[in-house]
Amino acid sequence: MKEGVRRVIALGYFDGLHLGHQALMKIVRERAAWLDACPAVVTFDAHPDRFVLGKAAPLLSDNDGRRELIDRVGGIGDVVMLHFDEQFMRTPWEDFIRSVVGDLGAVHLVMGQDFCCGWRGEGTAPRIAAWAHANGIGCDIVEQVALDGIVVSSTYIRSLVAAGDMRRAARFLGHPYCVCHTVEHGHARGRRMGIPTINFPVPEGVIAPRYGVYATRAWLQSGPVDAVTNVGVRPTFAGDGQATVETNLLDFDGELYGQSVRIDFVDFLRPEARFSGQEALAEQIRRDIGAARQCLSGERSGL
Repeated sequence: MKEGVRRVIALGYFDGLHLGHQALMKIVRERAAWLDACPAVVTFDAHPDRFVLGKAAPLLSDNDGRRELIDRVGGIGDVVMLHFDEQFMRTPWEDFIRSVVGDLGAVHLVMGQDFCCGWRGEGTAPRIAAWAHANGIGCDIVEQVALDGIVVSSTYIRSLVAAGDMRRAARFLGHPYCVCHTVEHGHARGRRMGIPTINFPVPEGVIAPRYGVYATRAWLQSGPVDAVTNVGVRPTFAGDGQATVETNLLDFDGELYGQSVRIDFVDFLRPEARFSGQEALAEQIRRDIGAARQCLSGERSGL
């Protein structure tokens, strides 16, 4: 963040940047335009539950993924990611808010109604709003968003991703569920079968989608490419048990090693399965490619 800039700041973790988060970001942008200030986000590099509850939450996005979503979907490129650890957890909430105002130039704060900060979560949204009002700082508390009678939440969307229900996940996210990573060298098994793939592990700390095959869309530096993606542990081959994302780009020929690629998940096609050998696997992959083409063509046609 640049120094000496007046900011309207969103406070929160924003895992997955779902419809509720986007409603909040919209208010940030509107307030910033009204106040001739810069829209910004203050978030954390680790989920507070990891320290507050003593367990790691399976997340929808890693830190790089959240930054990308806040910029691309939320329309805010000014993001500061604070280091969250046990010492930070014990910071009094007033000290944290004072630092956001004093160090980051906040003239207006925006947060969800369930936001809290500081030791024992004592900095609730109403308390922060009262403090802001007393200190001449604007503040909006944004109500939760509901869809189909269900409150939109990262927790609920994680359950959809874990079940492979990518179409419903996309409705609650307001965008396709996605993973971003740099393309790495794999075992070249797909290339030897004539079906090359790009490969990367499920990002650390991020929930693995239901193991199986998906119709997907890969976003390269050159633009979008239809694709079919397998998520799983490759049971046909002896592996290390680590979940990987393997994507075959349809109608694409080129090298992508070292490039950052985003994979948007459109629909679940089938569960992961073990095959008798490479020939049987290759035949199934060709059927998967046909199913993915039909699915993605139907999506473009609005079917």
